[in-house]
Amino acid sequence: MTFVTIDEPPAPPAGTGNALWLLGFRPFYLLAAGFAALAVPLWMAAYYGVLPHAGNVGMAWHLHEMVFGMAVAVVIGFLYTAGRNWTGLWTPRGSHLMLLAALWLAGRLALLSGSGPWAALVDWLFLPLAAWPLWQVLRRAGNRRNYFMVALLALLAVANLCYHGAMLGYGDWSPVAPVRAAILVVVMMETAIGVRVLPMFTRNGAPGSQPRIRPRLDQAGLATTALAAIAWVAGMPPVPLAVLAATAGVLTLVRLAGWQPQRTMKVPLLWILHLSYAWIGAGFLLLALAALGIVSASAAFHALAVGSMAGLIVGMMCRTSLGHTGRPLKSGRTEVCMFVAIQLAALARVVAALDTGAIRDVAMIAAAAAWALAFGLFAVTYAPKLCRPRIDGKEG
Repeated sequence: MTFVTIDEPPAPPAGTGNALWLLGFRPFYLLAAGFAALAVPLWMAAYYGVLPHAGNVGMAWHLHEMVFGMAVAVVIGFLYTAGRNWTGLWTPRGSHLMLLAALWLAGRLALLSGSGPWAALVDWLFLPLAAWPLWQVLRRAGNRRNYFMVALLALLAVANLCYHGAMLGYGDWSPVAPVRAAILVVVMMETAIGVRVLPMFTRNGAPGSQPRIRPRLDQAGLATTALAAIAWVAGMPPVPLAVLAATAGVLTLVRLAGWQPQRTMKVPLLWILHLSYAWIGAGFLLLALAALGIVSASAAFHALAVGSMAGLIVGMMCRTSLGHTGRPLKSGRTEVCMFVAIQLAALARVVAALDTGAIRDVAMIAAAAAWALAFGLFAVTYAPKLCRPRIDGKEG
């Protein structure tokens, strides 16, 4: 999933006007980061009784909103931007993009302030209505290679429907199950995207690196990861599930080792991607242990959701925001602070899930603070970039 430069007609002079609705990454990255920075502290305040009358802010709300709220917004923003480059055709922009962003925001407000079928419908509609124009663009361009991305968005919509079905009493399954299934779908996206771009990013950005691309290992790793995810959702017996998950974890880490992550230590925009990708391997190893009852499933899913998902989100939001606003792919102290903070959040949250004693509460609060810092810094420092036209005068 490489972002390539496409020659386009010149836009208005750099630095003039509001460019927020020119391309999908702009509003959705900003909305997702701002929401993430506020939602986790709100959840922590409700969880520890600081806000005893927090309404719908409960465990189910927290799980749902971090995946179907924050992560889905970033995925759509990323795919709209990538889809434009894959095909040369415009994904939603202008009023269309504005309406989709408004629908996403309406979903957040509906689930925060209300409940029932109407709130579920407002939230659920976003994914189908956002996936449809991406599908149209890929189909018109004959870009079959990326059809699977739309299929994964459809799976996310099904998982969200199952979540709302559980919450409304239409099914006897736990609402946690479809959220975890959705996390695994996002991880599959990350796994596939990483295979495409991480070796290339490393070769281009880390002096002296020679990342190894091994197609058979990549195919085996992707297949095993998909099978382990399906096995978890399907409730496969513990031992074969543990074997599949452990194999997926090991193959992920072996594949990553071949991409020479040690060469990226002086390039923050690269090491954040490598380190976050490593959390996929760690998460599946923890899933194997969870299948055997050795650790909690919460530890595994927080490794995947905070370590890999949020880590890659922060890293890719910075990278694509810089590149697609015409800026050099160079990080400063603010970006390094974001990257360190999100990794500390992942580590602390996994520790909290593994510990049932006094350390747990300290780790939970530390994780929430580091999370809010990472996303808050992005929202504050990147808002001006996302709201202004590209500095190189190009469109998008």
